[in-house]
Amino acid sequence: MSDHQKPASLEGLRILDLSRILAGPTATQLLADLGADVIKVERPGPGDDTRSWGPPFVPNPDGSDSDLSAYFLAANRNKRSIAIDLANDDGVALVKRLVAISDVVVENYKPGDLARRGLGYEDIRKIKPDIVWCAISGFGQTGPYSERTGYDFLIQAMGGIMSITGESDTAGGRPLKVGLGIADVMCGMYATVGILAALRHRDRTGEGQYIDLALYDTQVAWLINAATNHLVSGKVPGRISNRHPNIAPYQTFTTAAGDIAIAVGNDQQFARFSAAIGLPDLADDERFRRNRDRVTNVDALDRLVTEALQADTAENWEQRLVHAEIPAGRVATIDQVVANPHTLAREMIMPMETVDGQTVRLLGNPLKMSATPVRFDRAPPHVDQDKEAILRELTMLEAART
Repeated sequence: MSDHQKPASLEGLRILDLSRILAGPTATQLLADLGADVIKVERPGPGDDTRSWGPPFVPNPDGSDSDLSAYFLAANRNKRSIAIDLANDDGVALVKRLVAISDVVVENYKPGDLARRGLGYEDIRKIKPDIVWCAISGFGQTGPYSERTGYDFLIQAMGGIMSITGESDTAGGRPLKVGLGIADVMCGMYATVGILAALRHRDRTGEGQYIDLALYDTQVAWLINAATNHLVSGKVPGRISNRHPNIAPYQTFTTAAGDIAIAVGNDQQFARFSAAIGLPDLADDERFRRNRDRVTNVDALDRLVTEALQADTAENWEQRLVHAEIPAGRVATIDQVVANPHTLAREMIMPMETVDGQTVRLLGNPLKMSATPVRFDRAPPHVDQDKEAILRELTMLEAART
């Protein structure tokens, strides 16, 4: 049986996706990859905000820019699009009809916005009592910031990740955001987990539920050891460039040509690492014998290792260190990553064809599942691309229920 013939994990599940930009669409794309039927509701005309976030854009057949920006492509495959105006009664009524045949609603409107239109959770429960509702917002449905609008960049600033990202404090470095919308992506991951847990509960008990998920909360949650270091020690973490606050050497180093990342995770690895770079005595030096010693004396260790690595290129050091079973790799640019033989072997670049025949290359899904493999059935849609098919199915399902 081919992968395409195998059942998908979430086959038979229908998601009504009222979300836009990145956090919600990340969650719904993952659910769609796993086989759920995701109906993406968009504004008539412009659609999802990210459709205009470019360039670059996929060109139309006549060479003009289409509504498929590269940004939109990143989080909207395997979905069907229908444009509905939620500002009028007909649009509200249509959404309610779609909710009645759905298992999950995902939305990222400001708290209270949908309720004012008669589309709040309490309104929808009257139509579909067992609905799983995931409300994604910047700061949550409660708390002093609940009325604020939240974007990834703002959440990275307010949620602490910027304060520990960038060149070191001592070097005069300034706070920096992560190079992509990581707060949105992680929020989407939490949303997926919450939705699947709520569906498990629904299948067991028949009870739906409301998931209140905030970008801010998820950002705080994934401060992980940076925050717990503070909670344990009382010290405020600062920026330490590419070093690790609890492990050494665990950072990038400059070589004779190129930068290399080296991640020495224990004392045995450090002994092999020291020998591989031609400084075997480091493993017996009392300043560096244990990891806690290396962290305390990281500046001295940094100078010695950097000097040793100047003797060769990052490419040659990588080969030597990997041979010594040391986790190491050159710092790669995006073009190098997408062309890397390992990336291709792991099917992490997937070509898909749009409805108008354009081939787009998208990032693959990292889940490799033997019994229920992920699907790559639909390229990201144009605005309102699937309205006729969705309405036809809706009418048939409603007729079957009467």
